[in-house]
Amino acid sequence: MPHPKVLHREKTALVVVDLQEAFRSPINDFAQIVSRASIAVRGFQTLNLPIIVTEQYPKGLGRTAEEILFSLPTEFEFVEKSAFSSCGSNSFIEKLRATNASQIVLCGLETHICVNQTAHDLLSEGFEVHVLTDCVGSRFTQDKETALRKMQISGVIPSTVEMALFELLRDSKHEQFKAIQNLIR
Repeated sequence: MPHPKVLHREKTALVVVDLQEAFRSPINDFAQIVSRASIAVRGFQTLNLPIIVTEQYPKGLGRTAEEILFSLPTEFEFVEKSAFSSCGSNSFIEKLRATNASQIVLCGLETHICVNQTAHDLLSEGFEVHVLTDCVGSRFTQDKETALRKMQISGVIPSTVEMALFELLRDSKHEQFKAIQNLIR
């Protein structure tokens, strides 16, 4: 029997928080973060798992980064929000509950604000949260590192894109193994 803190396909959803164009310049490793996040998005699509993408005040911060947009179907519905925590949006909570997920894989920006508050609120709501440490960022390294430590102390499980996808596969005989393997190469 798999360990309860390992991701399980039948109860996992991906939440991408505010990976928006306005962050492209102020966050030094934005290109790497969004590249890794797009792999997560494509991996979850390949495995036919739910994905929710939020946008913080898109009128001011712009839309979701084009790398993520290109990875999603054209009819994809984004969750627009004003609260820093995604859980502050009724639409987000409704979409999340509709997935029937109990494990949430979380990535996005900024680590110390929207990702941190979303992670803590998800924990309060009874979800198990796995944060993709290679898909989060802040303008300042200290903010990112402190937020990751705070989340982990609170019970968030650190992960990476590759770790999460292979936990979801569980076996090299999985029918989507080659497709996932090609994504991460």
